[in-house]
Amino acid sequence: MITTLIFDLDDTLLWDKKSVATAFRKTCERAAQVRDGVDPIELEEAVRAEARELYATYDTYEFTKMIGINPFEGLWGVFDDAGESFQKMKEIVPGYRRETWTKGLQRVGIEDVELGSELAELFPAERKKRPFLYEETFRVLDKLKGKYQLALLTNGSPSLQQTKLEITPEIAPYFDHIVISGAFGKGKPDMSIFHHVLETCGITADEALMVGDNLMTDILGASRVGMRSVWINREGMELAEGSTPTYEIDNLEKLFAILEVLTKEEAIQ
Repeated sequence: MITTLIFDLDDTLLWDKKSVATAFRKTCERAAQVRDGVDPIELEEAVRAEARELYATYDTYEFTKMIGINPFEGLWGVFDDAGESFQKMKEIVPGYRRETWTKGLQRVGIEDVELGSELAELFPAERKKRPFLYEETFRVLDKLKGKYQLALLTNGSPSLQQTKLEITPEIAPYFDHIVISGAFGKGKPDMSIFHHVLETCGITADEALMVGDNLMTDILGASRVGMRSVWINREGMELAEGSTPTYEIDNLEKLFAILEVLTKEEAIQ
């Protein structure tokens, strides 16, 4: 019997991709305002490419992959968290931001370290101002609260994920438990963090349903511990090999139909 729903956060409840894209657009538009000849779209592509390349050169890269912190989160997080690797990141990120934006400008033919520094400070401010959610997020959580135990299982730095929850303060109260990979020490899809959330909730894998957008973290991790899963596939992506969800939906409200079927099946048994 399903008693517990475990939700991913980014791009499942929070529309993180839209928040990041909007912050990039606003920041690149600022560059176009102060420098002639800047194409905001071209600059965004250049900065995104620089971010990915530079991020992979740091000693902390393997740690960030394991915890689940992407290059664009490095452009706005402060990583003031316990642990040697987080402290290294805290030291690295100010220079990483400046260099990413400065080199991005260079890619589009602009040599301007001062502007690079300004944009590096503007991007985090723009990102924090724009915590987008999917329109159905609260409708779904409202219907589920009180009927199921709700847990949030999210990859990332504790300070950064907490910041996301602070700028969308309505989300956290829905959840009985919140587990963040950076605080636990391992990220999805590692089996240990799934076992940890099951223990925290006081349930077994067959009593839980994992709901998430990422096949290689949410869905793969759930399958490794024998937990059923729901893939929220809003963008019509194709299934990846080795990570097959139990169910697939394109809108969170379609979760209710799945829960109804499961309830009927369990009643028959």
